[in-house]
Amino acid sequence: MPVAAPPEALSDAVRAWLGDGRHNLLIGEERPAAADGRTFETLDPATGKAIAEVPQAGAADVDAAVRAARAAFDEGPWRTMTPSARARVLQRFAAAVADRADELAELESLDNGKPLKLARKVDLAETIDYLEYFAGWPTKIEGDVLPVSTPEMLCYTRREPVGVCGQIVPWNFPLLMAAWKVAPALAAGCTVVLKPAEQTPLSALRLGELALEAGLPPGVLNVMTGDGETGAALVDHPSVDKIAFTGSTAVGREIGAKAGRALKRVTLELGGKSPNIVLPDADLDAAVKGSFQAIYFNTGQACNAGSRLFVAREHFDEVVGALAERARKTRLGPGLDAGTQMGPLISQEQLERVTGYIESGRAGGAELVAGGGRPEGVDGGYFVEPTLFTATDDRLDIAREEIFGPVLVALPYETLEEVAARANDTEYGLAAGVWTRSLSSAHRLAAMLQAGSVYVNAWGMSDPAAPFGGYKASGVGREHGHAGLGQYLETKTVWASLR
Repeated sequence: MPVAAPPEALSDAVRAWLGDGRHNLLIGEERPAAADGRTFETLDPATGKAIAEVPQAGAADVDAAVRAARAAFDEGPWRTMTPSARARVLQRFAAAVADRADELAELESLDNGKPLKLARKVDLAETIDYLEYFAGWPTKIEGDVLPVSTPEMLCYTRREPVGVCGQIVPWNFPLLMAAWKVAPALAAGCTVVLKPAEQTPLSALRLGELALEAGLPPGVLNVMTGDGETGAALVDHPSVDKIAFTGSTAVGREIGAKAGRALKRVTLELGGKSPNIVLPDADLDAAVKGSFQAIYFNTGQACNAGSRLFVAREHFDEVVGALAERARKTRLGPGLDAGTQMGPLISQEQLERVTGYIESGRAGGAELVAGGGRPEGVDGGYFVEPTLFTATDDRLDIAREEIFGPVLVALPYETLEEVAARANDTEYGLAAGVWTRSLSSAHRLAAMLQAGSVYVNAWGMSDPAAPFGGYKASGVGREHGHAGLGQYLETKTVWASLR
């Protein structure tokens, strides 16, 4: 497939970057091609056409990147740099990303398909927030003096960086997910080999360039483009001390098993089938608006999407009708089109997965209320309409399995205790939502729901200081804030006799 000319909607800066043909790996400060010369194309999901060609990193390339990261950790200045000096470098890194926010948003919109305004207001704004937040942490990493009972003994702890971190990020929020992992690792004094998803490699490559421009020492941040083969080589490498992964639960289980056998540190942010509950006393207008965003935001491609909607039976038809009307009015199109409200799915593979679940829902007896097909007037690309089912059987695949697309299943319920039990009847536990005017009901349900995040009269709130992660099969460990930073630190206890 030939690489297409960059769309005219792009700025001159992005067109020039795409057109120069230098989209190679980042190892130390070098930009090599893959050692065996392999490449692959990254596609525009709005058209299915190739945007650029990037290297398919193999085991030899991963080894070179890990060696660069190990040298930067063991011999380079990053780990031993004063906290204030490391903070200043990270502040410059955040500023470099902020200076090129529009450029990065365009790359993200083109490579991922999401609306440009979403990439600007969410992906880039939050990426900058996360980089700035963790730039403040190097001067605040501290140990404790412990009141041990041994006489004439000083006992204290040191918090030290874990080491070389292999970080594998998904395609739904490529740059933001990279920031979620890179920022705390660098703040802790670790070095990183970053592997973006093969569907969306471009913004990670640009991020690596900006890191060097901002003054990160060579080898502190390395970028490997490639597929699952590349990720597996990174997970398996004996010199990688920690793995951080965001993606599917199936792949997360494999990574967790490998990390367990190797006794590597690991954090996993995995899938979800998140329940969103509308109580009888809810503000229905707010609940409809919030529930619509909870599932159709980012074309439903969010791990914490509110894909199971439980509505009190007395309001069920009203809420479903209002959601269906919104779905029918949603404008689909390329992310770079200013009028687009919802972009395409990421790939042909994902389109087939989502449409397969839609057919499964129809065959299983769920009622299709809105969507379910390909939109008219869209030329090519991986588009599917925002889709809404109603059902009464929680055992349907569309009500139990993560679809990762714009497919919502609405289910009626009768009592608070019933809906809590049904909401928890899943292997996942990433997020949950409650819509109510009652503080008592809100906090009762927040305590009952088995989820890492519970949103009350809102959905999907995020902040660099607020821990994020899942219960059960939705993950291991937490990202963001003090808890997220701690995933990149070891605790050393020092005993010193005063005799």
